[in-house]
Amino acid sequence: MMQTPANKTVRLNNGVEMPILGLGAWQMSEGEETEQAVKWALEAGYRHIDTATLYGNETSVGKAIQEYTGESGIAREEIFVTTKLLPTNFFDPEKAFHKSLERLGFAYVDLYLVHWPIPLMPKSVWLSLEKIYDDKLARAIGISNYGIGDIEKLLEYARIVPAVNQIKFSPFDYAEEILKCCRANGIALEAYSPLTRGSHLRDPAIRSIAEKYQKSPAQIMIRWCVEHDVIVIPKSSNSDRIKENADVFDFELGQEDMQILDALS
Repeated sequence: MMQTPANKTVRLNNGVEMPILGLGAWQMSEGEETEQAVKWALEAGYRHIDTATLYGNETSVGKAIQEYTGESGIAREEIFVTTKLLPTNFFDPEKAFHKSLERLGFAYVDLYLVHWPIPLMPKSVWLSLEKIYDDKLARAIGISNYGIGDIEKLLEYARIVPAVNQIKFSPFDYAEEILKCCRANGIALEAYSPLTRGSHLRDPAIRSIAEKYQKSPAQIMIRWCVEHDVIVIPKSSNSDRIKENADVFDFELGQEDMQILDALS
């Protein structure tokens, strides 16, 4: 079977299959921008959408998915949805989670993340996520923006090992030690800002490799994540770029090119 955004997955530590490519919804405005971007992504074959309470667009993400599933006949169960817990809601994570569910209009989410750690974060935050998981309201739970020390501290008391750690990750932010730490502990790594918000798309090394493979610089940077078995969520609300970002499953980067990209950081 040819790899596609829908069927190329990473198996999480609890057996759940998570599509390796998703659409990031960070900095997308609530309403038409988010709704249209999500629909374009789903039409382009994406089956993974990433949002967060912080982004303020959970309602639009949920509405777009519901409208798409209603029109296409694709089941909600085929679309992997992530949202995240704000640190300002650490005092009552379960209440915050149920508000996210309400905004999304779903009975469950596929992945719920602690958006980022804060000093002296109470253990009760992760224990609340474990309860959400036990209650089958999230198919997997995880963390975001956690460094090695944060992960080690959490693992001292976690009954359930996080399934995912979502961090800033690209050839220019190659967090190799965090990747190794996650691998050693059975935690999948997920990359946000894989395109460095466009700031390195004109880098000579990226452009040279893109010309070699007859791909765009963005496609090379996304494929680099895929080659590392890292889940990747490029953000775009442009129809053409959403399609382009998904067109990364018909080629592989050679070992020499991977080494060049690895060294850019």
